[in-house]
Amino acid sequence: MRAAADSLTRAPAPHLVHFYDGDSELIDTVGDYLADGIRAGDAAVIVATATHRIAFEAALTARGVNVAAARACGAYVVLDAEETLRQFLVADWPERIGFELVVRAAIRSACDTGRPVRVFGEMVALLWDAGHVYAAIELESLWNELGRQLTFTLMCAYPAQSVSGDDHLAALADLCELHSAVVGEHRESSAAAGSPGVAAATARAFDRSYDSPRAARRFVLDALRQWGHYPLLDDAGLIVTELATNAVLHARTEYTVHVSSSAHAIRIAVRDSSPTPPSRRDASLVATSGRGLGIVAALADQWNVESVTAGKSVWAELRYRGR
Repeated sequence: MRAAADSLTRAPAPHLVHFYDGDSELIDTVGDYLADGIRAGDAAVIVATATHRIAFEAALTARGVNVAAARACGAYVVLDAEETLRQFLVADWPERIGFELVVRAAIRSACDTGRPVRVFGEMVALLWDAGHVYAAIELESLWNELGRQLTFTLMCAYPAQSVSGDDHLAALADLCELHSAVVGEHRESSAAAGSPGVAAATARAFDRSYDSPRAARRFVLDALRQWGHYPLLDDAGLIVTELATNAVLHARTEYTVHVSSSAHAIRIAVRDSSPTPPSRRDASLVATSGRGLGIVAALADQWNVESVTAGKSVWAELRYRGR
C-alpha cells in the first residue's frame, strides 16, 4: 500500500475512497496517508471507531510521528465515529443541519489553523454495515457539499466484504461516482461471472503517465473477459484507450476507470479531476489512440460527459450484440 499512499502525497484528491480486505491493509494505508500529511505540516482529523483510532495512533508512532505534540498544537484531532454519527442521525438518516453543526464545526476548526487539512472518516462504513446503504450515500453527498465550502482532503474507507453482493451493485456505482478517486482497486462481480448480462463492476485508479492508457485498456479488457463479454472487446478497448488518453493529455490529472455490466450493456467511465470537457483531437497528432474522441461517439450506443465533484466523468455504453 506504500505506492498508493505515495500517489496521495504527490497529488491528493479532494475525496478518496478505499475498499480494504482487512484491518491491516486499512491501518497501513491510513497510517501512511495521515503520517505523510502531518510530516508535511497538515492538520489531521480522524473520525473513526475506538479500535481503529488506537491502531492509527500506533501506526503514526511507528512512522515517527509525535502524536502527543501534534495533538497539543491542534494538528491531530480525533472524533469517535459512532458518537459523532449519533449526533446528527435522525431515524437512521443523516440530517443536514446536524451534520453542519457537528462535522462542519470540527473541520472548520482544523482549517482555521491555517494548515492544509487531511480527514479520515468511517461513519459512512458504519451506516453501510448497518444496512443503511442509501443513508451512507447521502452522508457522502453531505461531505461533498462541505468540500465545496471548506478546503480539505477526505479519505473514506469501507470493508470490501460489506460492499460485496449483486444487491449492492447499483448503490456501489453511485458510491464510486461521489468520490474523486479510488485508492487501489475494488472488484465486485457476481458468482455467475462469465455469463453476459450478469451484474458486475470494478474500478481502478491510474496515474497520468503517458503509458497508463495501455494499462487502463488491459484492466478493462481483463474484466470483460472474466465476465464473458468477448464480442465487445475490440470496441471497449478503443473506447477506454481514448477516454484515458484524454485524461492524460488534456485533464493532466490522475484518473479512475470504472467498468460495469448490467442486464443489457456494459458501461466504461473515466473520471478525472479537471472540469474541462474532453476535446476531439486531430488523429494525426495522437499516437496513443490515433483516432480522437470521435471514435467514442461512433462506437458507443450512448455516451456523455457529466460534471462531478472536483472534476468530470466521461462514460460510454456498449449494448450486447444480438439483444
